[in-house]
Amino acid sequence: MANNKRVVVGLSGGVDSAVSAYLLKQQGYDVVGIFMKNWEDDDDSEYCSSNIDFVDAAAVADVLGIEIEHVNFAAEYKDRVFAEFLREYQGGRTPNPDILCNAEIKFKAFLDHAMRLGAEKIATGHYCRVREINGEFQLLKGLDPSKDQSYFLHRLNQAQLSKTLFPVGELHKTEVRRIADEIGLPNAKKKDSTGICFIGERPFREFLNRYIANEPGPIKDERGRKIGTHVGLSFYTLGQRQGLGIGGLKEKGAQRGGGEHQPWFVARKDLATNTLYVVQGHDHPWLLYGSLHADDLSWCAPHAPTPGRYAAKTRYRQADAPCELSYNTEGELVLAFDDPQWAVTPGQSAVLYDGEVCMGGGVIASAAALNTTLA
Repeated sequence: MANNKRVVVGLSGGVDSAVSAYLLKQQGYDVVGIFMKNWEDDDDSEYCSSNIDFVDAAAVADVLGIEIEHVNFAAEYKDRVFAEFLREYQGGRTPNPDILCNAEIKFKAFLDHAMRLGAEKIATGHYCRVREINGEFQLLKGLDPSKDQSYFLHRLNQAQLSKTLFPVGELHKTEVRRIADEIGLPNAKKKDSTGICFIGERPFREFLNRYIANEPGPIKDERGRKIGTHVGLSFYTLGQRQGLGIGGLKEKGAQRGGGEHQPWFVARKDLATNTLYVVQGHDHPWLLYGSLHADDLSWCAPHAPTPGRYAAKTRYRQADAPCELSYNTEGELVLAFDDPQWAVTPGQSAVLYDGEVCMGGGVIASAAALNTTLA
């Protein structure tokens, strides 16, 4: 079938976007590729893969026989995403820049650019789906439950969803790799990128150090005893286990399997006193939360969800957690969970689901732990 409608595909250099472009071409679309450059502060660094990614994206475009354009959104990224990222970290929270990047760059700056190129739609390699019902659009989970990325896209609005295609959302990752291999894509075996979009695989603390002054302070346990020194509250996130520098606390002669051998986790950050509180054991009550408040709400559903029963994720890669939704007098979203949720972290996103439909969500402002009193 030839429909000749133009679709601009964000080619990242990865296999998902490459197969997305192939599938659209198979469906008869006029496909154009765009490679987005969003970060240029340290192009020469070993961690900045954008040059390699562009070569991979260009090689894919060559095999598929489509044009590719290199577009620089670094200025927009710095203004709209990175500045907010630093603000959140300086406020002691843990933001999710990839969510902001999707809303502000990939589905705003990129979408605007694609429309100027005469595109009817844009497409990306995200694992999710869009369904239209009576002129309203729903964001659905990807069919591969281990790859579903609707969590990262929950800030897209109706206008953005109406212009977006997710060709691999119907597929499992193994099938995407198989197609890439079958049609001879040069990046068929390329490993998936991890890490924050602009930081890549580099050590996170070293990166943040360039932009945020560190103010060392005490690390205390649940009884208020000082057991170490932290390098600055911005550098830690709730539930963090690695890099605390307090591993040498085991008492000599302590029995194996005793509580004193359990790992330490970050449980609280007290900005007023610049104190980091840590607890032992993954299921310590300080790490378990019964409810949360979220603000900066954004709904991809046509209307804000009415109070009632839903499921929510408070971090990517977790099972949907049944909860009761309400709103408080300030207009904040309030979620009360059936079962306690682990290390609910201010700055991260709480994303709401009604079955396979992603409703949207908000930024976690505060959460109520089952127990936060000092012993």
